[in-house]
Amino acid sequence: MNFSRHIVAVALLALLPLSLTAKDFNVLDFGAKGDGTNLDTAAIQSAIDAAAAANGRVVIPHRRQFLTGTVQLKSGIDFHLSGELIVSTNPADYTGDAVIIATNAVDLKITGGGKISGRAQEFMSGYDAANELWVISGWRPAMLKFTHCRDSSVSDLTIDDAPSPGVQLLACDNVAVDNLTVKNRLNAPDNDAVIADHSRYVVIKNCDLACGDDAIVIKSIRQTNELGSCANIYVHDCKIQTQSAGLKIGTETTGSIHDISFERCKIISSGRGLSIQLRDEGEISDVIFRDITLVSHYHSDWWWGHGEPVSFTVYPRDASTKIGKLHDVLVQNVSGKAENSVRINGSTNSLVRNVRLDNVSMDFSRWTKYPGAIYDNRPTKALAPVESHVMDGFNIRFAENVDIFHCAVTWRTNAPTYFKNSIGTENSKAVRISNFRGESEMYPIYLK
Repeated sequence: MNFSRHIVAVALLALLPLSLTAKDFNVLDFGAKGDGTNLDTAAIQSAIDAAAAANGRVVIPHRRQFLTGTVQLKSGIDFHLSGELIVSTNPADYTGDAVIIATNAVDLKITGGGKISGRAQEFMSGYDAANELWVISGWRPAMLKFTHCRDSSVSDLTIDDAPSPGVQLLACDNVAVDNLTVKNRLNAPDNDAVIADHSRYVVIKNCDLACGDDAIVIKSIRQTNELGSCANIYVHDCKIQTQSAGLKIGTETTGSIHDISFERCKIISSGRGLSIQLRDEGEISDVIFRDITLVSHYHSDWWWGHGEPVSFTVYPRDASTKIGKLHDVLVQNVSGKAENSVRINGSTNSLVRNVRLDNVSMDFSRWTKYPGAIYDNRPTKALAPVESHVMDGFNIRFAENVDIFHCAVTWRTNAPTYFKNSIGTENSKAVRISNFRGESEMYPIYLK
């Protein structure tokens, strides 16, 4: 394994300021009311169009609220959102599937420190107490979607109570997301904070994210046209709270995903801390998780993830899936508290290969009310979506060349009887253990 190569994803052009002489185009001058009641979409779009012709700055002024449907951003502008955009709940006010859309834009910036208010509850049909979540009633818009954009950035933006994903980057190159704040409902589905899909040279940094679904997710969704790999993505210095995965690759993995780095992040709460879910034919490689603290615990059965601090799984989506490969992953200087195993689990047709766990220290206990001794394999129809299994500190299955160096497991005094092995391996080859510290009274290390 060679993890010495540094992942380069600096998005330099995206961080350069616009010309200091750029002209301002205030949306109030184009007829916007800014009262939060009258629809201001047309006025905002007119200001965008005028600014695009002059490489100018669109100004959404401070202390004003602008009700809007879809607006289309364009190349060369600074969309300076100082005030608040309030999303319309009327589908007729949208010409796309998001509030802010940019397609084929170059040198586009979103700045200003303003907010997009998503009005999530107005897109919900009610609260499902049994599953402990809000139920989506049907159509609802995403907040911000870039497609085929390059040399662009989003900075100092707040997304509040979104009913669907916050920032989506599809087939983008050289994009920076900096100082993004997301305050979504923790008990609402499909409201991921940041998604990078088939994108390259992306930086996501200094973000404060709270959402029910995955916080930061890297994926390659199946497309009708070839959009290329998802690669050279650098995530660092983010704070995360979620009921799903904190830092994730997958679940949609139809293409190549490589050279991904997650560093210096703090996951305050999650259903899974660090997650790689390979379910399709793509190949995932050269991934680093480094200098991360986390907490991961059970939620209601509806939510994927059952308290795994680290979960790397390779399972066919269904019996007909030609499953891809996962290899060359480093997890280094990671510590935290969790209710379930560190899992490195491949499958009979695709072993996980070349994984190094270096200075990974986990404190295991149970503190939530939900049943334990469960491994969550979802989504898959090729094997049991949820299986009964004893809880190992580190569980290695169908893997080859796994290094567990300078790692530690601590059981709390309230650990249930199904907390068994500090390390458990099954159907694996070349699992190397060095300087391991474990506290299992029954079976410190179980190798099979």
